[in-house]
Amino acid sequence: MANGGNERWGTMTVLKMNLNRTATTPYHNNRRSRPWSHSRTRTALVAVVALLLSTAAWLSLVFSGTTTHCWHRFKDWEGSPHSLHWAWRNRRRSHLPSSSVFSSPPLRHQFSPHNRTRGDDLSLRHVVFGIAGSSRLWKRRKEFVRLWWRPHDMRGHVWLEEAVPREEGDDSLPPVMVSEDISRFRYTNPTGHPSGLRISRIVTECFRLGLQDVRWFVLGDDDTIFNADNLVAVLRKYDPSEMVYIGSPSESHSANTYFSHSMAFGGGGIAISRPLAEALSNIQDDCLDRYPKLYGSDDRLYACISELGVPLTRELGFHQWDIRGDAHGLLSSHPIAPFVSIHHIDAVDPFYPGLSSLDSLKLFAKAMRLEPRSFLQRSICYDRAHSLTFSVSLGYVVQVFPNIVLARELERSELTYTAWNKIRERNEFDFDTRDPYSSVCKKPILFFLKDVTRQGNATLGSYARARGREDLKRKVICFPRSVPLRYVSNIQVVGYPLSKNWHLELWG
Repeated sequence: MANGGNERWGTMTVLKMNLNRTATTPYHNNRRSRPWSHSRTRTALVAVVALLLSTAAWLSLVFSGTTTHCWHRFKDWEGSPHSLHWAWRNRRRSHLPSSSVFSSPPLRHQFSPHNRTRGDDLSLRHVVFGIAGSSRLWKRRKEFVRLWWRPHDMRGHVWLEEAVPREEGDDSLPPVMVSEDISRFRYTNPTGHPSGLRISRIVTECFRLGLQDVRWFVLGDDDTIFNADNLVAVLRKYDPSEMVYIGSPSESHSANTYFSHSMAFGGGGIAISRPLAEALSNIQDDCLDRYPKLYGSDDRLYACISELGVPLTRELGFHQWDIRGDAHGLLSSHPIAPFVSIHHIDAVDPFYPGLSSLDSLKLFAKAMRLEPRSFLQRSICYDRAHSLTFSVSLGYVVQVFPNIVLARELERSELTYTAWNKIRERNEFDFDTRDPYSSVCKKPILFFLKDVTRQGNATLGSYARARGREDLKRKVICFPRSVPLRYVSNIQVVGYPLSKNWHLELWG
């Protein structure tokens, strides 16, 4: 239709030029014998005629049969995913999808602080989790799931490629399901693994279980930790009766460039509304055959969702965590958004010094459960008399800088980690970073969470000073600046709960 429009406007322009040329020729041939006023009158008359013809051409373009026909096709598509003639449930195999599939409907689910009534009654019982796992790794990784799973409040399954024997204590975990056979699908990527096909179909298999009163399907991995309360708070912002696709890209620029900057990475969690899950269940098996060359599960799922015309809705609290090493720089600079998830938790160092990886995660999950809303949210305050800056990341660390550091600098994540591809450069990450301080006298003194308890409606956290190899150097070289903190070994932080809708009030 766009090309047709250009042709019409091109014809109109040529018509106007020809009219002008016709009008001026007699004038030039006889300008000595005709008065100047007659020439001006004719020129004005020609201009009026050209304007009328232009208007007629424009009206014919707007109200043409082609435009009306396209509008009716658009409205038919918008009505239901079942109206897609290539998405029938009983269709055997498909060719290229119909062009009408790529016409995105008007998206009414985008968040508005003045219209959020549809999800106000949402609870965990309206959410079904689909957790991707491996039979070979499940014995170890189920301990990660145990940290956040609530068997009496949550519904969902762990999807494995084959059955595993039940063990004592498994009642506190989600039930294990064996995924359907995927051998009928083509997989031609030379560097990936066909398990990506199986994992990409988890949302379809979850939907086909036919569970009642489900509004959202949430996908994650067996090495993902979810903050369930914040997840529900975020989902309440959206209308579950619309087709909605929520998540976040990777932290790695290379990963986003290779896959897509508009794709949700599944390890960080993907939330899919029921209507979108239903539409996927109708088309996904045929869709997968169109993408045998893709690498994994997330890009296959994204490809099929793209064919439905549904874009990614980004939420900053979903974290793919494509990083390795010391995660301190990310944990201490969480964005002003509810913390929802982290991934690859066994690929980073323990969060708290002196603890094993699992014990560190247990303390992390404890702090998250006691005050989920304000968990990892940061407060910055200053002691001007002693030129000190305090940066408190609730539930994780208190950083004390020996000088005044402005908030704009602290908002940047300190580069204490490497990307998943082991690159440690600022331009490898798709968010703001800063290099660590090279001078020991500028580096902050760190107080990590030791324990946290509830005191009425508040939490009381005890943060212990981290001892390191640079302590002696700091005492000798930075003596004038270290006097106020020289004998401080413990800091206590009282955390008061944020309002229920604090993350929505930011939009006001």
